[in-house]
Amino acid sequence: LRIRWALEEIERPYRVRLLDALSPRPADYFCEQPFGQVPAYRDDEVQLFESGAILIHLGMQDESLLPADHAARMRSIAWLIAGLNSVEPAIFPLTLIDVFNKGEEWTIGARPKFAGLLEGRLKCLSDALGDKEWLEGPFTIADLMLVTVLRQLRGSEALEAHPNLLDLVARGESRPAFRRALEDQLSVFEQNE
Repeated sequence: LRIRWALEEIERPYRVRLLDALSPRPADYFCEQPFGQVPAYRDDEVQLFESGAILIHLGMQDESLLPADHAARMRSIAWLIAGLNSVEPAIFPLTLIDVFNKGEEWTIGARPKFAGLLEGRLKCLSDALGDKEWLEGPFTIADLMLVTVLRQLRGSEALEAHPNLLDLVARGESRPAFRRALEDQLSVFEQNE
């Protein structure tokens, strides 16, 4: 979704190649994505893997995703990396506890520790955003990344405790490019049911 959204923002046409999530990846796919994950990206200039790297590549090609000013550009890239390295990893343990290991005894003692870590990260992000519309002035790949990361917390008390982050997610989801990207992604699943 992250890459589709960025491509929709810059109105660049794209094609997708679907992989069966329940089947092993084709051997040649590991040449494109060494870990066999998604996404992998290719254009006339580069072949990339990892959503952050792909977003930075697209952002460097279009000021609607990354500002031309070097300092603003680098701060936006820093926020994108923070989304991947500081916020999203704080969500993952709770997903393991609440979804994949729900009801297991060890989760009772572990959950408060991981919930506290997530709350600390969300508070820092909330404080940095304050009452701004977007993190670094205009919408950038930083906002795109953080909206997609925070969407993983939809309906959770953790996100609802920070109204400005809820509003950030709502602003991101209301962008026409986001709606087109989500619709495109969901249509692929509907076609393959």
